[in-house]
Amino acid sequence: MPTNSQRIWPDSERTRELLSAARDGDQDAVEGLMDRHRDALRKLVDHRMDRAIGRRVDASDVVQDVLLEASNRLGKYLDQPTLPFHLWLRQLARDRLIDMHRRHRKAQRRSVDRERPLAARVHADQSSMDLAARLADAELTPAAASIRRELQLRFHEAIEDLVEDDREILLMRHFEQLTNSETAEALGLSPAAAGMRHLRALRRLKGQLENSASS
Repeated sequence: MPTNSQRIWPDSERTRELLSAARDGDQDAVEGLMDRHRDALRKLVDHRMDRAIGRRVDASDVVQDVLLEASNRLGKYLDQPTLPFHLWLRQLARDRLIDMHRRHRKAQRRSVDRERPLAARVHADQSSMDLAARLADAELTPAAASIRRELQLRFHEAIEDLVEDDREILLMRHFEQLTNSETAEALGLSPAAAGMRHLRALRRLKGQLENSASS
């Protein structure tokens, strides 16, 4: 199970305390709730936002927009919380990113698509390094460390070749460090189905890496 130091999302106990206070009308609790999730949202946006679009949109502005939307919708959420707060918040962020990508690609299709190959490669390099490191064992022998470095060099190509569902669940489990239960809730799946999807994604990633090694 992920440790608190690995997770990008803050601990849930303090979040529950702030939610309880916010439900009682404490505006300071609302502000504290948003502030303590700002860094996690920034990491999510930085990791997920297309770098070609990122040249036109500041990630901090996206985070601020998500927090503003969350603040405006918090009352309805508190009346009927269908997801844990951090999963609800990440869903708002994901929806905004999807909508933003759709609008920018439609409005600036030529320029964005022309920049995409290089921009995507730069982003994927960094993402692949982060994700590859998280997928690897914490303690490595010298031989294993050498293999990991080799994998990192071609990791971005392998993960870019995966379908969106596979990339998404690997990022959720190994970048955001969500548990299987949290991932299942966020995706609307049973824990068993989420675990199977994760396992299949890992197998397909392994297959992509093996294919790239043999080519």
